[in-house]
Amino acid sequence: MKLQYITIVSLLFCQLSVYSQTFPVHKTNDKINIDGDLSEWKTPFLGPFAIHNTGEKASQQTFVSLSWNSKNLYLAYKCTDSKIIGAPQTKDSQIFNTDDLAEIFLDPDGDGQNYIEIGVNAFSTNYDLVLKCISPECGGWNTAMDFDIKGLESVSKINSDGYTVEIKIPFSSLKKIENGGFKKPKTGTKWRGNAFRIDYGKTTEYIALQPYKTSVFGFHQPQEFAVFEFVE
Repeated sequence: MKLQYITIVSLLFCQLSVYSQTFPVHKTNDKINIDGDLSEWKTPFLGPFAIHNTGEKASQQTFVSLSWNSKNLYLAYKCTDSKIIGAPQTKDSQIFNTDDLAEIFLDPDGDGQNYIEIGVNAFSTNYDLVLKCISPECGGWNTAMDFDIKGLESVSKINSDGYTVEIKIPFSSLKKIENGGFKKPKTGTKWRGNAFRIDYGKTTEYIALQPYKTSVFGFHQPQEFAVFEFVE
């Protein structure tokens, strides 16, 4: 039984290594103002995003850039959008059902449980939640929408091509996630996660920085999350 368990775990990790791309999170010494204006961004943008479960080209382009310093993780999205769907709403509204938005999922310890999801629409409305469990092995779908990331900032800006989004996530707030396995990152630290966008334009599309190898619908496939590596 023990040998069988080791074999299963080894196969699982082999699968994860095949599925997972590694994307850099660049360290910055520059002050980043969360205002939706990306002219100050110096770190490279990754993308374009693709349809999340086929890898096919999306109708409209999306790029993301990630950076960090000793206190915060920063993200910036460029979303081309010819028809923006959405409106300003109250925090933690379920905008993922109605609005164009950019999302980030982060699983610092990579176990597929107790990871965070943050979404921001084109009108700066955000939500944050913890995915405690999504699989039958840990009890089935269980989310904590009442969890708030203290100090979370997000601002969007609509422009002639679509919209941009900036997000700041304080590392200190992630320590409070029960069983989240969070440790303050340093150079070389690797987190699991993925960046996404939902586009409710002429055709609804669910797109991702790293598309999944399986054809299963839905962003919540933590076994196929990408790897974000904190680098200088």
